Amino acid sequence: MNFKICLLTLCFVPGLLPAQKKITLNSPDKTLTAEVEAGDQLRLSVFSGSEVILAPSAIGMKLRNYAVLGENPQVKDIKRQVITEKITTPIYKKELIHKKGNEVTIRFKNDYALVVRCFDDGVAYRFTTSLGDSVFVENEIANYVFPDQTIGYAAYGNRRTNEPVENQYLNSFENTYDIKPLTQLNHNRLSILPFLAKTPTGKNVCILETDLQDYPGMFVLNTPDQFMLKGEYATVPKVTEQGGHNMLQQMVKERDGFIARTSGNRAYPWRIFAITEKDGDLLNNDLAYTLSAPSVIGDPSWIKPGKVAWDWWNAWNLEGVDFRTGINNQTYKYYIDFASRNGIEYVILDEGWAVNKKADLMQVIPEIDLKELVSYAKQRNVDLILWAGYWAYHRDMEKVTKHYADMGIKGFKIDFLDRDDQPMINFMWDAAKICADHKMLIDFHGCCKPFGIQRTYPNVINFEGVMGLEQLKWSPNNYDQVTYDLTFPFIRMVSGCVDYTQGAMRNAAKGAYRPISHKAMSQGTRCRQLATYVVFESPLNMLCDAPTSYEKEPECTEFIAAIPTIWDDTHAMPSEITKYITIARRKGSSWYVAALNDWSKRSMELDLSFLDEGNYRMVIFKDGINADRTATDYVKEIIPVPADRKMNIQMAPGGGWVAKIVKF
Repeated sequence: MNFKICLLTLCFVPGLLPAQKKITLNSPDKTLTAEVEAGDQLRLSVFSGSEVILAPSAIGMKLRNYAVLGENPQVKDIKRQVITEKITTPIYKKELIHKKGNEVTIRFKNDYALVVRCFDDGVAYRFTTSLGDSVFVENEIANYVFPDQTIGYAAYGNRRTNEPVENQYLNSFENTYDIKPLTQLNHNRLSILPFLAKTPTGKNVCILETDLQDYPGMFVLNTPDQFMLKGEYATVPKVTEQGGHNMLQQMVKERDGFIARTSGNRAYPWRIFAITEKDGDLLNNDLAYTLSAPSVIGDPSWIKPGKVAWDWWNAWNLEGVDFRTGINNQTYKYYIDFASRNGIEYVILDEGWAVNKKADLMQVIPEIDLKELVSYAKQRNVDLILWAGYWAYHRDMEKVTKHYADMGIKGFKIDFLDRDDQPMINFMWDAAKICADHKMLIDFHGCCKPFGIQRTYPNVINFEGVMGLEQLKWSPNNYDQVTYDLTFPFIRMVSGCVDYTQGAMRNAAKGAYRPISHKAMSQGTRCRQLATYVVFESPLNMLCDAPTSYEKEPECTEFIAAIPTIWDDTHAMPSEITKYITIARRKGSSWYVAALNDWSKRSMELDLSFLDEGNYRMVIFKDGINADRTATDYVKEIIPVPADRKMNIQMAPGGGWVAKIVKF
């Protein structure tokens, strides 16, 4: 249930504001200030105390056959209100969000308005229009100016360096981060959102968007001669053709001259600046969720988060069995049995169960009998999810969804979208609704970041848009997953959950990693893999390794299988981007505390004073004394929580630490 209290405090009419040029708005705690300047161009500034966080930045919209919104704006009236929200969340990193903010709505002549909200942890704005049935949006102006020497954390959309910008809109939305002053980033390459800017004083400004509907996603492009990021948006495809990976994509051959054709009476996406002094607070920011549209699913109790026994990363490799493993019923029955024994809720049938290169999900290979597998799994309290290439699913969504829902399949992992232009965003909303109508889950893979749909349709239970563990099936020896794992949670995860697909039982110390696609390994220690199940937000979370690999490691498997995938509370702890992460999450009366480390050896003290009074014991998995050489080395301990709530931990290079804490 959502509660919203709006207190109107002031309403100005045009005659009272002939000379007013600046409108200011403070956060409830008075630390942040947003300032809107209505001069020759609409500009937004943000301050933390007297410090400039965002210098005056031009914002607006260019619509076909209309005056440019934001150019020579003429204020009609201003309304202010206090926003107080209490949001219960069915699937999130906490069960209850309390959010307070101040809002100003500035209405202008030419039938548009700017809405700005200021919170203690960020500032957000959006445009609204009242322009009739339909408009063509040719561009949105978002020229964000930062203080000199601001550092940018850029994940470029494309992997190649010399493509023209118009070719970069097709991408997998996953890349490592280029960390440099804004002026030194590659100004020929689009950066995907979220984008992190760190000011000279160390303030974090994470740029993201939410409530993205019937509109393209935002990229940003830096400028070489000033500390500015410009919003960029894919124009609407004019000509597409089937192609790409196994003929499962719609490849854009020609684009039109506008970014959206949409209703003229609407609110546009929220543009958010999540602002923190401490890096760790980015791990607990709720703005993307709270500013998105509320759930339209009345009773979400059928939506079941959980873990997945997954096939693709481990290449269907089972050991010690008397049948040929692969994409066949015998192999999947083994996965189902493993899931059942360990209380794992799902098994995914990844790519290969449908006939290749047909883009037809009604054509199943002869080695797979889905009805038999559904029946076999149901008897063992396990559910099945099917991988689906984007075009194979999109071309006949209603028929495919109904057919497999009626069969007993519980969801789809939809892959290779690789675009976030307006038609692709609309597809994702359409898929969410159709699957919700049939009580089906969606895991969007090969897709952009979350953009609010996961609150509106909580059956959209996960997103990729992250350089997950799959990269270690093929990345070169010098690829650095450990540093990436200590970067993306502060940036990409601010927008929502990640389908990272962790859980490797073959672990490599520094210098020992090499790519072996059919016998993949992770970088860093075993305890690092365990800790990621707490650190990374993932309501549908994979066990990426083979069942027979887990069966050789019963202690680790039992611990992983029992870790929740949604949480009742999240507590931010000291963390430093690219260096280390510590975090605590609660489910019921149990707390889980986890830490990830960079490639240096680290000792640190954990403050567990967030625990209530009483006596607690903890089950700990920590790096073994030789984990810097043999990454699988770990120690399991059961000890009481110290009375002073202080805990000293040590982590190996590329290491991790994780504990379950229970009261007794």
